[in-house]
Amino acid sequence: MENVLAILMAGGVGERLFPLTQHTAKPAVPFGGIYRVIDFTLSNCINSDIRRIIVLTQYKALELTRHIRDGWTILSPELGEYIEVIPPMRRIHADWYLGTADCVFQNIQSVVAENPEQVLVLAADHIYKMNYHTMISWHREHGAEVTLATIQVSPEEAGRFGIVEMDAEHRVVGFEEKPEHGHPVRSIFNPSMVSASMGVYLINTEVMLRTLKEDAEDPNSSHDFGRDVIPRWIQQARVVAYDFTDLNDKSVKYWRDVGTLEAYYDANMDLVSVIPEFNLYDRRWPIRTHMLQQPPAKFLFAQEGRRMGVAIDSIVSGGCIVSGGRVVRSVLSPGVRINSYCEVESSILMHEAEVGRYSRIRRAIIGSGVKIPESSVIGYDLEEDRAKGYTVTESGIVVVCNQEEIYTRQEPYTNRQVG
Repeated sequence: MENVLAILMAGGVGERLFPLTQHTAKPAVPFGGIYRVIDFTLSNCINSDIRRIIVLTQYKALELTRHIRDGWTILSPELGEYIEVIPPMRRIHADWYLGTADCVFQNIQSVVAENPEQVLVLAADHIYKMNYHTMISWHREHGAEVTLATIQVSPEEAGRFGIVEMDAEHRVVGFEEKPEHGHPVRSIFNPSMVSASMGVYLINTEVMLRTLKEDAEDPNSSHDFGRDVIPRWIQQARVVAYDFTDLNDKSVKYWRDVGTLEAYYDANMDLVSVIPEFNLYDRRWPIRTHMLQQPPAKFLFAQEGRRMGVAIDSIVSGGCIVSGGRVVRSVLSPGVRINSYCEVESSILMHEAEVGRYSRIRRAIIGSGVKIPESSVIGYDLEEDRAKGYTVTESGIVVVCNQEEIYTRQEPYTNRQVG
């Protein structure tokens, strides 16, 4: 096991994912049917043989804490392995976390107690596969004090990222957060692209302790890694860039920040492509999660004209019942019920959602526990959807969530009528 401590920042409000984050933290939002967003970063850690993990929570963390408690019990405390969920305790000052850097700084005592050689700082809301061991080897081979993981993106996308400038030896000599001009510095890994920060930082422990303390004492700092700490590192330490090596085995490197409704929707739709852009089926790099105890998925009323239970190019989780409805290019989370004569297309249905008979749903996200009434039409007339109080994004994705607690369980399946 590497002498590296991983810190997952999982406390963000997730305002751009509202209303999906109305009652839960962004890393706990369901993804890809059976998973939660945080599962992908946690799986990267376990698969990379990093077995000391701290998860820093803050915003509405109950669902997230329970998910980790119930589903991530595979590590052995006797071998020094653990996943520790730490809520904000305001150890150092009276405020809640003031930024990403302050989030780590307020938990500095937990780092000191572990005495790791390096600290790996990660975001808990990204979808990707990465062997952190390879990055750690790169860090040590190059005598780095800080290593920034980067991914190649087109110059036209540079305004969405922090752009890294490096010399021929991969040493970082400049960093620009979300440049607005049209001439971002090109990557030495690929001159037609730019190198964007992935929000994955590997830091020698003594360097991290020193620079975070300096940042905390700076009254002009916003206490953010990208805006404040990375420039400080570049001035004071040997910082190198590591080019992301994707384990997804696709022609294009896959890394998605699912912090907006559009990005979240698109990443889920990536999974239902005939040849999925993100591979969930690679046994060499398994994605782990808390597996709910569910009966197998069930499809009813075949070959009865329009009343046919069928799912095409879709992910259908355990406990789902497709009872005489038609599902196309959609993601059904555990316990979803599709009733007769329904048409569901290019949509995401979260845990325990139910669609009433004769309903038509297109390009929608249906929240957990939501019951769509019979003969509902969603995603076809966006102005009408807005008038009903649904959230409609600029690209026309309709989001329907209950105003009450969205993870309330429904009655047992055995008591529900088929039809």
